[in-house]
Amino acid sequence: MDDTKRIYLSWRDVDKLISGLVRQLAAHTYDVVIAITRGGIIPGAIIAERLAIQQVLVASVDFYEDEEHDFDWPIFMQFPAGSFLRGKQVLIVDDIWDRGKQTVNVSERVKQSGGKPFSVVLHYKPHRSQFPEKLPDFYAVETKDWIIYPWEVDRGVVGA
Repeated sequence: MDDTKRIYLSWRDVDKLISGLVRQLAAHTYDVVIAITRGGIIPGAIIAERLAIQQVLVASVDFYEDEEHDFDWPIFMQFPAGSFLRGKQVLIVDDIWDRGKQTVNVSERVKQSGGKPFSVVLHYKPHRSQFPEKLPDFYAVETKDWIIYPWEVDRGVVGA
């Protein structure tokens, strides 16, 4: 029997999660925030504001499934130019690390651009991660539950 619960977070819940993360993140200095669309935009903006990081950029990545080779190829629909990242401490923000594909691929691309990536998510699901040797640098909560953020409620949740 599946014991996964649906957890509906309030804005107050999100504020508490981000406040805890900001305390951890404040020990380091970051030059740039990259928010992964769509889930990372809101927490990315809040974290950037609280850490006084003025440069906030967006990465949008999707995956092309190659069933013949059992492989997902990342397709970057938006990504900052390497000149914005070279030599920078880059904080990559997403709402959740489910399989980890978006965060891992954005981190790799930041490295290729000459930046130093640090990943942060509100929720981390190690049991679903496709990258058991990797995990986010910072996360607020480890969970097995289905998390519904307040910004998702009005647009409808896939699988709801």
